[in-house]
Amino acid sequence: MKALVVADEVEERLWTSAVRNHRADLVIGAGDLPYDYLEFLAGALDVPCVFVPGNHDPDLSGYTRYGGLSMKDGFPTVWPGPAGGVNADGRIVDVGGLRFAGLGGSVRYNDGPNQWTQRQQARRARRLVRRARLRRLRDGRNVDILLTHAPPRHCGDREDPPHRGFDCLHRTIELLRPKWLLHGHIHPHGEPVPDRVVGGTTVRNVVGHRIMEFV
Repeated sequence: MKALVVADEVEERLWTSAVRNHRADLVIGAGDLPYDYLEFLAGALDVPCVFVPGNHDPDLSGYTRYGGLSMKDGFPTVWPGPAGGVNADGRIVDVGGLRFAGLGGSVRYNDGPNQWTQRQQARRARRLVRRARLRRLRDGRNVDILLTHAPPRHCGDREDPPHRGFDCLHRTIELLRPKWLLHGHIHPHGEPVPDRVVGGTTVRNVVGHRIMEFV
């Protein structure tokens, strides 16, 4: 399984037919990208797309989809997310043969969407772990990738309030034991960004784009 993994920075050369030069079976989005960009990438490559929203993305809460029909508050409506994309935020989803656990958003720093206090995100993370356990009881499969927008605290984050990571992700990694945690939110600005290892999980900043192969 080879994936085009993107976050935070639109790369104009990918927003053309040249993206087809990349061989990928899946598009993974870690937040803060235009939804039509994700939609274009998945459509051009003719592959599935899984994503979590970032703190600059529109609020997708409250939307449900049944048989291709999008609903909110009991009424049909247009879903603002990428057509065909799977929103993993707060969910356990299987896409392209991989199992994802998703936690989108950043630490709260103003009144924008997809922002959470440390306590709120910790509650969301606990619910996510419970859902993962139930799925594992049913089919015996573990989570392959923990897909987040913000990183774990003190694991490649920054000290300014908007870019601090989430404390709860350390406990989430410990309980889910995914092979990977993929995140965006922290722009390297030309600096090298080494992978970090927490327990047995590799934490990778995917701002911009990465081509990754999952075994």
